[in-house]
Amino acid sequence: MANVLIIGAGGVGGVVTHKCAQVPEVFERITLASRTLEKCDAIASQIDRPIRTEQVDADNVPELAALIREIKPDLVVNVALPYQDLHIMDACLETKTDYLDTANYEPPDEAKFCYKWQWDYQERFREAGVMALLGSGFDPGVTNVFCAHAAKEHFDEIHYVDIMDCNAGDHGHPFATNFNPEINIREITQRGKYFESGDWVETDPLSVHKTFDFPGIGPREMYLMYHEEMESLTKHIPHIKRMRFWMTFGQEYLTHLRVLENVGMTRIDPVVFEGHEIVPLKFLKALLPEPSSLGENYSGKTCIGCMIEGVKDGQPRKYYVYNICDHAQAYKEVKAQAISYTTGVPAMIGAMLMVTGVWRGEGVFNMEQFDPSPFMEKLNIHGLPWTEKFL
Repeated sequence: MANVLIIGAGGVGGVVTHKCAQVPEVFERITLASRTLEKCDAIASQIDRPIRTEQVDADNVPELAALIREIKPDLVVNVALPYQDLHIMDACLETKTDYLDTANYEPPDEAKFCYKWQWDYQERFREAGVMALLGSGFDPGVTNVFCAHAAKEHFDEIHYVDIMDCNAGDHGHPFATNFNPEINIREITQRGKYFESGDWVETDPLSVHKTFDFPGIGPREMYLMYHEEMESLTKHIPHIKRMRFWMTFGQEYLTHLRVLENVGMTRIDPVVFEGHEIVPLKFLKALLPEPSSLGENYSGKTCIGCMIEGVKDGQPRKYYVYNICDHAQAYKEVKAQAISYTTGVPAMIGAMLMVTGVWRGEGVFNMEQFDPSPFMEKLNIHGLPWTEKFL
């Protein structure tokens, strides 16, 4: 039985803690750590088994390493901010501890989503004899596994992939983000990018869009964006010709975002206000609702999946695999909305496969590099059942 350290006590951290606690036969000891101890204690109070809580600064490598040495976890699950990925990886290297995260590193002073910084740890993790699993959320994460499952079970060659993420939920606020506002708004306002014929093609932010009829939801307008899983999937799918990522947004959300952009509130460079430097996006984050607080009155569903085209036995094939998650049901189970739930459950499953030795390796890995079958099986068991259709 495993000893796990979870770093980050936001909405996703709460879900990971709840879901780990549901499988005591795998996770014997659970520690939840964050910069704010009160957040950890609030999550622990929701769970009917002992959860150890600790205060830690995820930007402080010596402090992280000291906590890891004290707890001696089999695995560190990083659900803190993506800015902190490298610090936590450094602490895991120093202590020779396995590592898992749900989103790739990005520097705090530029909107750049890229796996290079973490892939550069490959040799160091291999030499230390430990494993790092990157992007074990939903997208990235489950979407990577969906592609690996399709390649294993249904295709000889995959040529086209469209990853489509729809949130048709209503949280009742005029404007709020479903996960950390800094990450969410930076992701949306950067230039779009997709992969075609061996090259990356850039587009203006949210300039390319179309309607898709999402199962269980209905027609929604979805917008082309860049998303990090495409970077690893285009590397690991050998015959890929085109890959795109799409996400839905309501018009009210886009109007608010446009106004905030126009008045400079989405800037990530500092400005001087009354003699003090502030980053407008960080100030906006302080004003917006905490994403973990949105769950109680959230209604509606999410639908996230992959539309895949390619060849099987010399014949063209089109295939769609997806999950539908209900916000209210997620809150009933783990006190979180579906966006946090769909990220936290795969993090727990990835952690489970690592600590039980089903997914093992030395070095740095993306999700699609492992056998997808055990992960697909666990999704059905632990709250994210999937459906596949041949079109």
